[in-house]
Amino acid sequence: MPKRHFDHVRTWVFDLDHTLYPPSQQLFPQIEEKMTDFVMRTLDVGRAQADHLRRTYWAEHGTTLAGLMANHDIDADAYLDEVHDIRFDVLEPDPYLADLLAQLPGRRIVYTNGSAPYAAQVLKARGLEAAFDAIYGVEHAGYVPKPQSAAFERVFAMDGLDPTQAAMFEDDPRNLAAPHAMGLRTVHVAPEPEAADHIHHHTDDLNDFLGRLV
Repeated sequence: MPKRHFDHVRTWVFDLDHTLYPPSQQLFPQIEEKMTDFVMRTLDVGRAQADHLRRTYWAEHGTTLAGLMANHDIDADAYLDEVHDIRFDVLEPDPYLADLLAQLPGRRIVYTNGSAPYAAQVLKARGLEAAFDAIYGVEHAGYVPKPQSAAFERVFAMDGLDPTQAAMFEDDPRNLAAPHAMGLRTVHVAPEPEAADHIHHHTDDLNDFLGRLV
């Protein structure tokens, strides 16, 4: 992984869930349970059907929220508030990651399909809040989720970043296609690599990867 591939980067864009904390820190299962509960109550279906819809909408629309909005006209803010009402003490502070992030040249931002207030709580629990210059949630994209190009275009325009001088770190490989097309350097953060033309780099250890850049 030549460091020179990132010499041009002036804005570092990070996804949140399973990117800035590892899947082994059991935060997202809480959200998935809350999502299923919301679908059960709102659509008056059983747990198995609600769980099926949650997964199907995520696959087809990018997020469960987008599927619920498209098919059932639900209140996005009420949904986000409910599914993010979870315990954050399962997350462990990572001062080494905070130090690595702070050493990256230029601006560091978080862009998540969750909400910005939720992202702020995750960063605080991880001790990373001081390392970032801005946080963007799905609300900043008008509730249009990654992987849709329109979502990236809106958030990146809002931030004012130059896509040809930026890098994106993301655990979901489909969410790297649009950034790649826009000119960003792409990094897939996941236990297993996925071969795709829109993925430039892969790592199963974000700390190790960033440690070779700073």
